[in-house]
Amino acid sequence: MSDLLAIGTPARRGTWPAARLALGTASALGLARFAYGLLLPAMRDELHWSLAEAGAMSAANGLGYLLGALVTAVVVRRLGTAVTFRWGMVLTALALAVTATSDAYSVLLAARAAAGVAGAAVFVTGGVIASRLAARAASGTPITVYFAGAGLGIVVAGAGIPPLGDHLHLAWAGLGVAAGLAALLSWTAARADEEAQVGEEAQAGEEAQAGGEAQAATAGRVHVRPLWGIALAYLLFAAGYITYITFLSAYLADRHAPLGQVVLTWTALGLAVVAAPALWSRPTAEWPGTRALAVLLGLLGGGAALAMAAPAPPVILASAILYGATFMGVPAAVTALIKANTPPADWTATLAAFTTIFAGGQTAGPWLAGLVADHTSTAAALAWTAILCAAAAVIAAFANPSRRAGAGSAEKTPDAEASTRW
Repeated sequence: MSDLLAIGTPARRGTWPAARLALGTASALGLARFAYGLLLPAMRDELHWSLAEAGAMSAANGLGYLLGALVTAVVVRRLGTAVTFRWGMVLTALALAVTATSDAYSVLLAARAAAGVAGAAVFVTGGVIASRLAARAASGTPITVYFAGAGLGIVVAGAGIPPLGDHLHLAWAGLGVAAGLAALLSWTAARADEEAQVGEEAQAGEEAQAGGEAQAATAGRVHVRPLWGIALAYLLFAAGYITYITFLSAYLADRHAPLGQVVLTWTALGLAVVAAPALWSRPTAEWPGTRALAVLLGLLGGGAALAMAAPAPPVILASAILYGATFMGVPAAVTALIKANTPPADWTATLAAFTTIFAGGQTAGPWLAGLVADHTSTAAALAWTAILCAAAAVIAAFANPSRRAGAGSAEKTPDAEASTRW
């Protein structure tokens, strides 16, 4: 296989490892985070949860993701990027399997948080490896393929979980098996990172890598105040987008949607996520100012409102497709705006600050929306997404970031373009 790949173009040689790396986003996001929404209706009914308690499970995963993002740099310095990616995949699968072993609320909360921690390690390190593949291939294709993996995980969960009905333990075990298989198939994909550190100047390269990663978490100044409008829009988006996918199946269940509709809705949503990076890469890079961000947020809010306006199957399907095709584009647009309006030396620190803002919104959103839905209906969770994303779109449209000296003048490398945080 290596001989066959060697005779291809650099871009093609980077695509196959990136496709296997994409199993990382499929597992960390598609299976470990988003698939929970498919199981929420059965868990609510069988375990007698309120919607606030159900939303707290998603919040625990978001909090775990934040903690994982904070500790990943430390783990990478000790173990290396490739090893962290591999064992993050294993731990993600184990966390999903543990969820199948108990009905105790505290155990499930801990398992969801653990899945968030491990998933963050996978997502961050996989992004680093994908960006190195892109640099060697002189192509952005490996990065696009890597981020599209989240949609693949949603498709697998959407096709596999609904037919299991109320068999919660079997469904969680199935997710664990799928994540374990993803860990096995992606195991050698991280070899690209190891190969980059051997050969000529290997020792110096390792030292520079360790030093660069050690400084990356703290280097540079944080620029949130000049970007306050974008930061506020991002916070509202984080609190809003996650509630749609968390409560979508509960909304369908309350309307007695047939099995076929649930499967079709989720698989279509996942396929839209797969297409989203390619769909929005050019507008994000070329549209002036905050236009791309405002359009993405407006479409996202409109997609959520669409499902409430006319809850007929074709309309809900259109809503899911619109949601899937836009929500992955928002962090990419925010990342591009940060890089266009801050000096390159401050990119990492500012992106880290925005990651914290995002994680805070993502953690609080499902629980707060669940509280509201407990006093109204599951439609309130979709309304939550529509209102917050529409408000974020208005704020983004009028945001006028203060351009810093030297911002945007540096060449955009594949590593820089790959640093979208989730």
